[in-house]
Amino acid sequence: MAKSLFPDDRLFVIAGPCVVESDRVNLRVADTLAKLAERVPGGIVFKASFDKANRSNAGAHRGPGLDAGLEALARIGERTGLPLLTDVHDAEQCSKAAAVVDVLQIPAFLCRQTDLLLAAGATSCAVNVKKGQWLHPEGMRGAVDKVRGAQGRPRREVAVTERGSFFGYGDLVVDMRSISRMATATGCPVIFDGTHSVQQPGKGKGGASGGVREMIRPLTLAAVAAGANGLFLETHPDPDHALSDGPNMVRLRDLGDLLDRAVDVWAAVRGRGGRKRAR
Repeated sequence: MAKSLFPDDRLFVIAGPCVVESDRVNLRVADTLAKLAERVPGGIVFKASFDKANRSNAGAHRGPGLDAGLEALARIGERTGLPLLTDVHDAEQCSKAAAVVDVLQIPAFLCRQTDLLLAAGATSCAVNVKKGQWLHPEGMRGAVDKVRGAQGRPRREVAVTERGSFFGYGDLVVDMRSISRMATATGCPVIFDGTHSVQQPGKGKGGASGGVREMIRPLTLAAVAAGANGLFLETHPDPDHALSDGPNMVRLRDLGDLLDRAVDVWAAVRGRGGRKRAR
């Protein structure tokens, strides 16, 4: 039986840069994640997007595109052995991406796009659907039903992700009740996106999205305590010079400590053994 990418009895993590960057950056992040995966009971899935199709500004960096992006992701998988995740934005991308990656992710703004959900569900990949910033937790049931209906096999892995809700203009707020409500409504593992939840849409330089990086840690640990099964954390060696979403990314050098603390909180809340410590 294949190893679960979204286990419900062990904390798992999805992490990587926002967008596929140079091999130098991609592989530096991936090599670090491969080492950290030994400290995360449920493992780490590497993520990077070949295209950021919903950028705030027309001139913002979008990524290398489908073909070049998938080639870069394949090199990461071959080198590290990590499972791979990427976003898909239209139905035509799904089958091609599924030939390379293990998880297809539906961006939050597209969580109600029926054709996209059906196409992702029809592949052999696991699927992670991000909750729209305007959507109530129970509203994710429809998205999951579409994915599962296309699969014809309800037990194939599907996860849903909490990434904050619009709070007026230019800010997001996280309601931790959403985690248990989505789990009950969908029957899926719930992932907490600790990085996009601190985003400030349209409040960065030049109208790009800003972010409150210092809030990633407390919100992430709170979400684990509230019952999140997994974590989504974008990370970069130098977030201030990342090609996308730098203000709300974890510095790569800080990620290990955050993951260690998250594993400890998971264990404390669930009454299980924490991470292994050196004697």
